[in-house]
Amino acid sequence: MPLQAMHETLKQSPCKIVYVCRNVNDTLVSSWFFASAFLKVEPSRSFLESMFESFCNGTIYYGPIWEHLLGYWRRSLEDPKHVLFMRYEELKAEPHDQIKRLADFLGCPFTKQEEDSGVVDKVLDFCSLRNLSSLEVNKTGKIKNMDHKFYFRKGEVGDSKNYLTPEMENKIDMIVQEKLQGSGLKF
Repeated sequence: MPLQAMHETLKQSPCKIVYVCRNVNDTLVSSWFFASAFLKVEPSRSFLESMFESFCNGTIYYGPIWEHLLGYWRRSLEDPKHVLFMRYEELKAEPHDQIKRLADFLGCPFTKQEEDSGVVDKVLDFCSLRNLSSLEVNKTGKIKNMDHKFYFRKGEVGDSKNYLTPEMENKIDMIVQEKLQGSGLKF
């Protein structure tokens, strides 16, 4: 949900927001697979190209991706006690550091004893895509006719290269770079 849709509600709320963003190209491919599953259609090339155009034009259902990113990015800079901005790629590359950063933000940091006894590793294993996707509820459960299993795919960084042409990747990269210019947010 775009931050702007919750802005007034959050002004007085003690709630904390953890926003995890992902490389826009990978987000597009992930959205394509999810939308195909939701609509119960094969993830066709024509559907991907249509979604690509919507991404580039900013006409996707939750608004332009760059506005979505910038809303949370700016709020995390203005109010770091209530909004934590995380990058999926950093979670994958530095899982220990990032889970400790999340725990600190939530006000329940790991103790030295917990770290030494492997609690961080246990949390990471428990929350892994491999583990979560293998839970019975996520293999067979549904929410309003949407199978839980469609919320899980590969979770790989850079998988968009297997589906987008170099021209598509470059176009998205150029648009995002232009829209994020001067914000300090980079991909």
